[in-house]
Amino acid sequence: MQTIKTALCSFGMSGVVFHAPFLHLHKGFELYGVWERSKKIAAQKYPGIRSFDSYEALLNDAAIDLVIVNTPNYTHFDFAKQALLAGKNVIVEKPFCLTVKQCDELIVLAKEKNKLLSVYQNRRYDSDFKIIKKVVTENLLGDIVEAEFHFDRFKEELSPKIHKETPGPGTGLLYDLGSHLIDQALCLFGMPQSIFADIGIARKISLVDDYMELLLFYPSLRVRIKASYVVREPLPSYILHGIKGSFIKPRTDVQETALQAGITPDANDWGKEPENEKGLLHTQINGKVIREYLPSANGNYMDYYEGIYQSLTNGTALPVSAIEGKNVIEIIEKAYQSNQEKRVVLM
Repeated sequence: MQTIKTALCSFGMSGVVFHAPFLHLHKGFELYGVWERSKKIAAQKYPGIRSFDSYEALLNDAAIDLVIVNTPNYTHFDFAKQALLAGKNVIVEKPFCLTVKQCDELIVLAKEKNKLLSVYQNRRYDSDFKIIKKVVTENLLGDIVEAEFHFDRFKEELSPKIHKETPGPGTGLLYDLGSHLIDQALCLFGMPQSIFADIGIARKISLVDDYMELLLFYPSLRVRIKASYVVREPLPSYILHGIKGSFIKPRTDVQETALQAGITPDANDWGKEPENEKGLLHTQINGKVIREYLPSANGNYMDYYEGIYQSLTNGTALPVSAIEGKNVIEIIEKAYQSNQEKRVVLM
């Protein structure tokens, strides 16, 4: 079995929680190295992993096949570009880049270098989104006419991650949680015809946007995307209405919580949502009205890395392409334009 030697660009929360556990367990990957700027802690959990003092040193290691850019949003373009120029395959965390122009440049460069370029959109592999996708693809509601996606949290204090709370390119809720919701909407329904956005600051302590609402317009469908840091009582995270019925689902994926608690992805019942958190289906099928609760398939972020492995070794399609990542950024750009101009913007 071919082994993909992989290096992380940081060993903070994303590296520790979302990447390292899966790379360590997948037999096709070797968690080869990590760029650690100050604290040298990776080897405590993964003995034998190489710690690089600089990004240049990491890129100069010819053994590395794949670089994961899991650094602050504003660094994504530069770090990904350097990795591609060094002849590495690259995964970039969401958001892919800050602008469509940057995305285009990386896509062209990856093609020139004949290297893999993917965006880590892990929320496609949440249990709750899996059942949403099943309801849509199996046409359980008939033609969908309205969809509403929420990703809300309640935060009375600012994040200790200064780069997330400092005004500047790539900061704010739209680039953060918004990237997940936009990707999910595009994964289900494709690119909209136009967009309207309301983006702002709800908490007096915040210096970056902590509230957003987007309305994506399709020929016969409206998709509303909302996120806020001032929602103490959670609303349903997914609401679908079709010509035959409705489906309502709370956000129930347990993977992030389990990973933060130190549980590894090889645990029994990994990604299984609680029994009392099923989605409610109320529809009509073959003339019969049905109202029942549907369980979700287990969530598993390993599916993304399995897709990456198959792409690198067998040439199969990427689990998330760079173009799909670019589409998310195009929506974000148009959303900020809409918010500034207070009007519907054509795509």
